[in-house]
Amino acid sequence: MDIEVSANPRPSFWKSGFSKFSAALCFFISVGSVAMVAAADDGYVMLENGVYCRTADGRMRVEFVSPDIVRVRYTREADFLGNGTIVCVERTENKVPFQVASVSGGLSLQSDSLEVRVDLNTCALTYKDARTGKVLLSERQDMPREAEKTYMENVVYDPDSRRIEKTADGEKEVMDVLRRDTVGWTWTFRNHFRWSEGEALYGLGCHMEDFLDLRGKTMYLCQHNLKEMVPVLNSTAGYGLLFDAGCGMKFQDGAEGGFMELEAAKEVDYYFMKGSTMDRVVAQYRKLTGQSPMMPRYIFGYIQSKERYTHSKELVDVVQEYRRRQVPLDVIVQDWNYWPGGQWGYMKMNRENYPDPRALADSIHAWDAKLMVSIWPNPTNCPQTKDFERRGFMLPRSVYDVFNPLARARYWEYADGEFFGNGFDAWWCDCTEPLDADWRPMPEGYGWDSHEERWKGNLALLDGVLGAERSSLFSLYHSKGLYENQRATTDRKRVVNLTRSSYAGQQRYSTITWNGDTHASWKSFAQQIPQGLNFMATGCPYWTVDIGSFFTRKGREWFRAGDFDAGVDDMGYREYYVRMLQYGAFLPLFRSHGTDTPREIWRFGRPGEPFYDSILRMIRLRYRLIPYIYSLAGKVTQESYTMSRLLAFDFADDARVHDIKDEFMFGPAFLVCPVTRPMYYDKGSVALQGVEKTRTVYLPEGTDWVDFWSGKKYRGGRDVKADAPIDKIPLFVRQGSIVPMGPVVQHTGELSGKELTIVVYPGRDAIFTLYEDEGDNYGYEQGRFSTIRMEWDDSRGVLSIARREGSFPGMEESRKFRVVLGGSADEVFREGAGVEVRYDGTATECRL
Repeated sequence: MDIEVSANPRPSFWKSGFSKFSAALCFFISVGSVAMVAAADDGYVMLENGVYCRTADGRMRVEFVSPDIVRVRYTREADFLGNGTIVCVERTENKVPFQVASVSGGLSLQSDSLEVRVDLNTCALTYKDARTGKVLLSERQDMPREAEKTYMENVVYDPDSRRIEKTADGEKEVMDVLRRDTVGWTWTFRNHFRWSEGEALYGLGCHMEDFLDLRGKTMYLCQHNLKEMVPVLNSTAGYGLLFDAGCGMKFQDGAEGGFMELEAAKEVDYYFMKGSTMDRVVAQYRKLTGQSPMMPRYIFGYIQSKERYTHSKELVDVVQEYRRRQVPLDVIVQDWNYWPGGQWGYMKMNRENYPDPRALADSIHAWDAKLMVSIWPNPTNCPQTKDFERRGFMLPRSVYDVFNPLARARYWEYADGEFFGNGFDAWWCDCTEPLDADWRPMPEGYGWDSHEERWKGNLALLDGVLGAERSSLFSLYHSKGLYENQRATTDRKRVVNLTRSSYAGQQRYSTITWNGDTHASWKSFAQQIPQGLNFMATGCPYWTVDIGSFFTRKGREWFRAGDFDAGVDDMGYREYYVRMLQYGAFLPLFRSHGTDTPREIWRFGRPGEPFYDSILRMIRLRYRLIPYIYSLAGKVTQESYTMSRLLAFDFADDARVHDIKDEFMFGPAFLVCPVTRPMYYDKGSVALQGVEKTRTVYLPEGTDWVDFWSGKKYRGGRDVKADAPIDKIPLFVRQGSIVPMGPVVQHTGELSGKELTIVVYPGRDAIFTLYEDEGDNYGYEQGRFSTIRMEWDDSRGVLSIARREGSFPGMEESRKFRVVLGGSADEVFREGAGVEVRYDGTATECRL
């Protein structure tokens, strides 16, 4: 059954306001399925881990999941029906010790970490730190929740109107609506909150708005080519919120507080997650929704892609050319249209251009590279379509029924048969929205800033095909199918899924999300930085961009808004590309991609020319940092870390950083400051005159900083003017950092056996843990990995390298480190610099 909110779906409160939920609580005896532990005289029933409250128009449960996590559920139905998502992992509901006390006007539930106050007049909740009494968050006291019943429809499409339309996102099946049948109801809820003064809010995924701190903002949440919705908020006040529902949502904050609106749900179902830091909130989120698996080591190298390579020989030739030029590369990507002509999305390669998929994969592997392939959820007009339709595995608009496990298994059979079984390494799951209502010419005035109109149009389409209560869940289930079926096939190759959509919980299926088909303009580039930082603040750690942006040219559609019609022949675009690549080198994945113009390094000039040399320098720096990056990946999996992180993760007490959109931390050491304006050329290769090659950088307070390139030292808590010539991104290192680096290699597989340089940036004590494993299997889940803890004692000038913990097959029992005191980049990379340390796995010290 295909369900959507009515074609005129917005309930009466859209104009007139919600009916107020403020009825007094009443005492009751029968609570249906609720297990009573104890009853009180004041209108509540005690549960094992919390309290059940009933009002004249609804019912609510407030329960501890852990001493730091509380689950809140509110429904207008006769019972708690649940929202039917797979956002949270299954868990055993253990008894959480807490105390109950009557307080003025309400009830206090208190664990050893968190106190929840329940107002017995309105059921408004207030969350406090149990140790300090500080209010972390409160719901609006007079009207915490509102609800309006909304009738749903089954959308029936006219099969006789079936046709194929070519869009910028591929060939899509289109049908006219034949009729809409009312089939039942759902609810639109608002949950109101009051934030604290000075509190900053982050998260909700990656969206088109130019927002970092979400205070005072309105966010329209749905899935779209350029929007990746994750209903999670992370606060500098020491908590997070996870909303467990599968519908479109809306977030709004203003002077009187804010709300989260669920467009189609059976109940409000949210988790309050206490965390003393934003990292701790992420850890609570992953406790609820699942840990992020280890990505293979190769995926952290350089990934070359474009729209598109057209035959097997071209793919191999590109890899060979990178090797000939000694430019590091780990992955080559085959984008769409590899299938036979007219058979859109068919997971079968056209044998005229790709005669032997196994031989293709083998040829790529022979050059020590990996092969990623684009696969789509909407096969159209091909044998795969007919097969899925015959089995009942198709939804309208030629979208496969991802919610059916049998359909997911059949989808995997195609992917395995043509690609994985032939040695392909990684997946690029494109179009996982899986439909966009506006990816075509739109009426005049519709554009980048038409956020509410875009939200309404795309929700109507997704509701009609997927169902209103699950319109945001396609990518989550799609990722589940790919991950679980590959894991069932083998544990020798880690799942890699680069996907265009996301949702809460998706990180447990080994996904990387990118921000969709962006356009090449300096304004767009600047907007992408806070978009990614908000996405990763949700607890989904792996995010990336199309370096160079997808569309470089202008077109008649609103999203084709690039400023560089001549592509790589425009010196202005070359500068733009280099600056994006410098930024992309400090994202979890480092990937070039786009249409309209080529993207390989030799398209940007010759060796010895500034743009070519700048690209090469940054790719080589990325490879030097692989030991550091892979250790951060281990920290993501083992400690719920976030690799690329907005500044409030590390400097929440510095109010100045709360809305800095163009700086971020890369791990604990690096402050990254992208250049988001032209300094050399305007579009059209127009040379700029008199432009200073610097940018202003704010250095967060609480620590001092070192310019990575020059070695110059700066105090924190102030602005500095940083040099920014074309071959340097402003980059600073926090004093008191340890950064393991490797040599420049041609691919990550060459790192084994190489000497590592351990760079110590003094100024305060430091700790770093070097993580290593086999690189591309799931042995680490059985403990096959090693860690080496390194500690810098600043007062003594001593680096202590602890005894190695753990082991794995192929591990180097004895190795050579070179310990270097951080200065300029030239000093750090100088051959023979520092002190050589022979390390055999036992504890040792090095004095500098």
